[in-house]
Amino acid sequence: MATINFHKYQGTGNDFVMIDNREEGFDKSDLKLIASLCDRRFGIGADGVILIENCERADFEMVYFNPDGSQSLCGNGSRCAVMFANHLGLIQNETTFLAIDGVHKAYIEEEEVRLLMHDVSTYEMIDQDFLIDTGSPHYIKYVDSTDSIDSIVEGRKIRYSDRFSAAGVNVNFLELTGEGELKIRTYERGVEDETLSCGTGCTAAALSLGLKTGVEQVKLNAIGGALKVSFKKDGELFKDIYLIGPAERVFAGEITL
Repeated sequence: MATINFHKYQGTGNDFVMIDNREEGFDKSDLKLIASLCDRRFGIGADGVILIENCERADFEMVYFNPDGSQSLCGNGSRCAVMFANHLGLIQNETTFLAIDGVHKAYIEEEEVRLLMHDVSTYEMIDQDFLIDTGSPHYIKYVDSTDSIDSIVEGRKIRYSDRFSAAGVNVNFLELTGEGELKIRTYERGVEDETLSCGTGCTAAALSLGLKTGVEQVKLNAIGGALKVSFKKDGELFKDIYLIGPAERVFAGEITL
């Protein structure tokens, strides 16, 4: 039996178990433990587990796990990690931190975190849909109404299709609601369910709208709240990509498993 101290954070409804692992007491190889922590009935309940660790190259390292133990970049998780690092006293209002895809910069402005994403230089068109990797791969599909679609059923059809079944893909359904504004619903691999928000998905969605209409700032209305993405398009290159939105501490506690 082990007792784990944790904090619970959420960014537009995308929620995470946050653990200060600077003393390396958490067993990162125990994927059953990660699944147990994320379990919404028998554990704490979350879309993922995030460890804050020491890092020589940056202010801290963020280690992110999906509930199934897989790893990827998590945009909302990164923003929550920045707020948690601030709470721990590791950083003030700006930071450089290491994630699975490399070093990122981020800035805290009041209750929002501005996360600088990596440049995106490639994308793929699949019929009228987009495949864009923003640290995690995202399949982007525009629909007439996000309210009328069964995102879990339709998302799984794409995620478990022949092309994507092995590595998996996140699936985003978008509805254009105004100039530079989208409604979005996301089916996430690793969670294998719909989540209330997805930061890398919102980023990919915003870039797809930039490809379609030329806008360089997009508001995305997810089930859990609104995020903003700004960027600059230089030929085929997207640069200065910022994911912007709130990140909040919900509660803290300890769990014995």
